[in-house]
Amino acid sequence: MKYRLFVSDFDGTLVRDDGSISTRNIEAVARFRRSGGIFAVCTGRMLSSIRPRLKELGLQEGIVVAFQGAQIADIETGKLLKDEAFSEEEALEVVRFLEERDLHIHIYAGEDLYANRRDALLEAYERICRVKGVVPNMPLSDMVASKHMKVTKALVMCLPEERHAIKAALEEKFKEKYFVTLSSEWLVEIMPKGQTKAAAIGFLSEYYHIPREEIAAIGDQENDLPMLAEAGGKFAVANGVDALLRIAQKVPSNEEDGVAYAIEHYVL
Repeated sequence: MKYRLFVSDFDGTLVRDDGSISTRNIEAVARFRRSGGIFAVCTGRMLSSIRPRLKELGLQEGIVVAFQGAQIADIETGKLLKDEAFSEEEALEVVRFLEERDLHIHIYAGEDLYANRRDALLEAYERICRVKGVVPNMPLSDMVASKHMKVTKALVMCLPEERHAIKAALEEKFKEKYFVTLSSEWLVEIMPKGQTKAAAIGFLSEYYHIPREEIAAIGDQENDLPMLAEAGGKFAVANGVDALLRIAQKVPSNEEDGVAYAIEHYVL
């Protein structure tokens, strides 16, 4: 087996647009694991959103990567193996910058999601990720300051045509301090410096004692670029962004079982 560890993004890659996981993908993952391979999901989602979905893949044990790599946990118990976050000062700096621009903001503190407004965007996010957000009766920055919150991630929900300008403004302000990335057409994410899917590949490599050249990774969005850069096997679903398709082996889209195709044709 050329690749002993296969790491997959979730939304837009392993999952269809309607939120389902195809039978072919489930069976390909099971076949890979029966052959001795290790399969791991690496996502921007919070743990309470991703852990229940892993049961559909038959993943009852092993580890899962959440929040772009800031949190890594045991699937069965939920025990955290890694837990990184902004300092309170950093979180306040980011949140205040977003509040000044009147953007739709999410902040994540452990298993809790807070948003600054309830609208169609938040309701769509809750429906897709199967989590519930809390909208406090105060600015998010005031809540962070008063509760001394440990914030793992900040996120902006926006229209697709707005995301590049929002990302550019964030990078102009914070490029040297934080990791700013796009994880979908609707999401701009801000992470503590160094907390990327590349760091997740490094953690998985050490945890399983598997060299990076024997690790394959697949994704669809800009936030997957660091992960693919670190992996020996690089795959991108056909619906992926151009930057990913330029450096990876193109496989069928998430609607056409691209993960299964990569496992069947390049891994097993």
